[in-house]
Amino acid sequence: MTPKKAKSMIIMDQDIPPGSSVELNFSFANLHTTSPVDVPIIVERSKHDGPTVLFTAGIHGDEVNGIEIVRQMVSKGINKPKIGTIICIPIVNIFGFLQKVREFPDGRDLNRSFPGSKTGSLAAQVAYKLMNDIIPHVDYCIDFHTGGSSRFNVPHIRIEKDMEELTTLAQQFNAPFILHSKNLNKSFRSACQKKGIPLLLFEGGKSNSIDTVVSNTGVNGSKRVLHHLGMLRSKFKVSSPKKASVTITQSKWIRANHSGMFKSSIKVGNYVKLKEVIGHITDPYGKIHYWIKSNQEGYVINVNEAPLVYQGDALFHISTAVQ
Repeated sequence: MTPKKAKSMIIMDQDIPPGSSVELNFSFANLHTTSPVDVPIIVERSKHDGPTVLFTAGIHGDEVNGIEIVRQMVSKGINKPKIGTIICIPIVNIFGFLQKVREFPDGRDLNRSFPGSKTGSLAAQVAYKLMNDIIPHVDYCIDFHTGGSSRFNVPHIRIEKDMEELTTLAQQFNAPFILHSKNLNKSFRSACQKKGIPLLLFEGGKSNSIDTVVSNTGVNGSKRVLHHLGMLRSKFKVSSPKKASVTITQSKWIRANHSGMFKSSIKVGNYVKLKEVIGHITDPYGKIHYWIKSNQEGYVINVNEAPLVYQGDALFHISTAVQ
């Protein structure tokens, strides 16, 4: 069957014909010095009709591992589709990226600012621009994140349960884990769902850090999704999954009962048994030792890698139910 020829697409008032490569500027505010800050949007179109997939990263400016994943996809040409259109925004929160921080200069979390406002805070204006200038053209989205505050996330996909299409896409992505989690109010994922756009939220690694295993998981998973949609060019090989993703339906945090110097004795992805020693807290003077034991059996989704913790800090995120 002969592929259907694609039609022209207009994004941010720019005509993008089939078969073209275009870089748009998503700039929304200048620096204090009045210097402009470019926020590139990389659009690659096939001559043949097909879905439009959006890859985003850097909604939190310090989550550089996600940025690295999208960078690799652009650098390797994975974003040049066999059919349809691929849009890449490697850094959404350019201001946070420049300052190595999570938030916008106004102190707001962009991922709690959707669907945004045309005249609101800077974060709200960016959310509004993304939802109104880009999302109307999109059929699918993959949004890359990492753990925050020194907390290292095992590579996994977050979706809501009982969402058939998202479940299929998550299984195709084939990260080690799929975590069922509710959409947070005013998040990008929630805003896309209300628009009927299936969004896979990838989590892996920690802020201000790049991990090769996490990056490879993100790139390979994205290739599998594109292959599933018929968009991946034949020059790119897709590795067959060694095993299916483990779906986590419930999970729980283990928190510090004491303040002090903390060290974990397990790694993310490990399976721990009930009452297994998983870390310890001590003081700078070697006088006390508090051994941390798992109060449940399950997979370790997240480990806090901070050397100093306070009582009540989240240390380990462990599954309590899987399917």
